[in-house]
Amino acid sequence: MTAALRRLDPPSLSQRLRAAPAPTRPLMLDIIAHACRRFPLLGQSERTGRIMRLIDAEAWVDAALALVELELPMWQARRIVYDEGEWHCALSRERELPEWLDAAVEARHADLALALLSAFIEVRALAADTPRPSVPSVLDSLYEPLACDNFS
Repeated sequence: MTAALRRLDPPSLSQRLRAAPAPTRPLMLDIIAHACRRFPLLGQSERTGRIMRLIDAEAWVDAALALVELELPMWQARRIVYDEGEWHCALSRERELPEWLDAAVEARHADLALALLSAFIEVRALAADTPRPSVPSVLDSLYEPLACDNFS
C-alpha cells in the first residue's frame, strides 16, 4: 500500500478486507469514510442514497458495484470469475482492449463483494501513486508564452 493512500486509508482497511469472511455495514462505512472522495462531496444525493439503501438491505455486491461506479467513473469491471473457491475481479479503464494490452487491476477473495472492494482499494492505491501534472515551480529560461489566437 502506498504512502499517499495511507493518508486516506487506515493501514488496517486492506487487511480487514482480506481477513473478513463477509462484508458488514461497519466495514462498508469505513471504506466510504476512508477511501471515497466523491461520496462525501455529493451529500444526500440520489446516488449516495441508493448506495446507503443497498448497504442497509445488505445487497453487498450491488453496493460495491455502485460504489465503483460512483467513485471510479472511468473504471469498469472487466472480468469477474469464480475459480477454486475464490472470486477473481479485474477493474479496467480500457475494457475493449485485448487482455494482454490492458492494465487491469485485479483482486481476489472468497466473497464477491469483498473481491470487488479489494480491487477498488487497489485502484485507489494506483491513483495515489500516479504523478499528476503540475505547473513547474521554476520556469525554464527558454520558456516563452505564446498566443495562438488569430484576431484578424
